[in-house]
Amino acid sequence: MIDNLESAVSIPKTDFYGLKPIITMLLISVAYLVLSAYLVGFRSDQVVLLVITNSFYFFSETTRKFITAFSIFIVYWILFDYMKAFPNYSYNTVHIKSLYDLEKSIFGINAGTSIITPNEYWILHQHSFLDVMSGVFYLTWIPLPLSLAGYLFYKNRTQFFNFAFTFLLVNMIGFVIYYLYPAAPPWYSQQYGFEFIANTRGNTAGLSRFDAFFNVGIFKSIYEKSSNVFAAMPSLHSSYPLIALYYAVKSKINAGLAIVIGITMPGIWFAAVYTSHHYVLDVIAGVACATTGIIIVNLIAAKRLSK
Repeated sequence: MIDNLESAVSIPKTDFYGLKPIITMLLISVAYLVLSAYLVGFRSDQVVLLVITNSFYFFSETTRKFITAFSIFIVYWILFDYMKAFPNYSYNTVHIKSLYDLEKSIFGINAGTSIITPNEYWILHQHSFLDVMSGVFYLTWIPLPLSLAGYLFYKNRTQFFNFAFTFLLVNMIGFVIYYLYPAAPPWYSQQYGFEFIANTRGNTAGLSRFDAFFNVGIFKSIYEKSSNVFAAMPSLHSSYPLIALYYAVKSKINAGLAIVIGITMPGIWFAAVYTSHHYVLDVIAGVACATTGIIIVNLIAAKRLSK
């Protein structure tokens, strides 16, 4: 997408351990820790992030190029984490019942004398196989896109940057919608009704059945760190596999990886609804965000090529 991105991350060997890169990384690291402590509080995972980043940056020329290119994903992680300091419900009304009613009016399922949402239908039709399958699919939403990014970094640098910028752009679109349209997930209304309760903690919802099945606390530890409960619309979990599949196919990479991503994508979409983390509408909105991001990046790339 950007012709000189390759050269932008090239490193003069004579200056690899120079004073400038050392001071730069030190200032960035200290600034990150201080700002994080002020906004969201100090945590051990912040130190882990810095250790990994600095290790890659100073280990070799190849790893420095790698971590510099992957800084796009690091920026995403930091921005997502900092959302805790600026909860979206402080800026706009949280949609709870209105979204529930809209979901029911469009995707409602007849259940005897009443109409229920797809989430409520699956609560009545739980199965251990679906619990395990949903958990497995949900665990791939970060590893698979990052695996693809790593593959593209070494095999097709242009498509890597296109993929990375699309990923960041789609997240920015999603974050803007989170603040314009704060929305509660299905599990919220199931547990708390339709009244808004600020500072509600994250919840594993249906994914708790995966933890219980294997007697682990994987999803419990993940959702305890949730940046904002009221950020269900759009489902960015649903965006990521679509972005990954698009660039996997476009880049003509290993067919096996593309097939795995292709299978995982509808699996994550189903799991999002089955576990009551998202409405079908959230999933559709996530797909729309991914499609929008892909189109925008392609238009920018086409415009640059035409010059």
